[in-house]
Amino acid sequence: MSSLVLAVVLSLISAVAYAAGAIVQEHVAASTAARPYAPLHHSGWWFAVALNSLGAVLHVMALAYGPLSLVQPLGALTIVFALPMAALFVRRKAGSAAWRGALMATVGLAGLLMLVGTADSHSLDGGQRGVLAAATFGGVALLFLVAQTIGRPVLRSVLLAAAAGVAFGIASVFTKTVAVDWVWSDPLAQWPSLLVMAVLAIGGLLLSQASYRGAGLAAPLATVTVINPVIAAAVGITMFGETFRYGITGTLLALGFAVVTAGGLILLTTERLAASAREHKDPAGSSAAPAGDGVAAAPEARPASAPCSVRSSVPSAPRARRRQTETPPALR
Repeated sequence: MSSLVLAVVLSLISAVAYAAGAIVQEHVAASTAARPYAPLHHSGWWFAVALNSLGAVLHVMALAYGPLSLVQPLGALTIVFALPMAALFVRRKAGSAAWRGALMATVGLAGLLMLVGTADSHSLDGGQRGVLAAATFGGVALLFLVAQTIGRPVLRSVLLAAAAGVAFGIASVFTKTVAVDWVWSDPLAQWPSLLVMAVLAIGGLLLSQASYRGAGLAAPLATVTVINPVIAAAVGITMFGETFRYGITGTLLALGFAVVTAGGLILLTTERLAASAREHKDPAGSSAAPAGDGVAAAPEARPASAPCSVRSSVPSAPRARRRQTETPPALR
């Protein structure tokens, strides 16, 4: 088996593991709303951590055998795997709009990243790594703070998912850099990058967990799935010397695929916003329905008619008694 085929196989299995982890995370988020970031007491959360860890290990192995511009687009299949898996295993079916948005985001992302040309394996020096780490931590912190000011759960979840995607994408960049520079005789030489990788991976996991609260599965997962490789590809183009293929034509095609990807994310977000609005209306409608039934039934249960019948029957009783006590004229 060639290294390229092995990278593809590892990437596909990694996408399945990530999809399963996301499904479990969404389920945990729905049942532990009081602890949005790290529900440590929930066994399902640890299972999700194990699945995400498996996906990460397979992803790292795929990066060791294949180029960043190939491995990252295959990771976009996570959202495609997640929707049918959720329908099959947890009976969580996605609507047609969610499917359209997920497919648009996946096709656009795959097309965009496949246009990124390959380059020789490059690494980052110490100064570049420091600047990249500082910019990443600043961007993730900004997205997190802005998300805390958003009142709508779906928009807040998308911002948290975007922060998680940035963290995961830069973690992939540092992973590729460490893989290129790794020397078995001196493993501690990479400890700063390993530390950054660990912080970004844990932070991305916690942010992604919080992003599923009140937003369902499709929109947060699609956001993480898209932002992650886009950020990694942007770093590859700007810092690793990668370029778009086919010159100006490839650049225009990449812009078109970027528009398709953005349209898929917007469709997923608006679909979830509409679903959230319906969910808020249904409880009000269901609570109003019994009240309406009660109001309609109140006149029937009102005792107003009972006194009428009592008044109509009470006078008749004395009259009946008078008729019984009066002696007919013929018998006097």
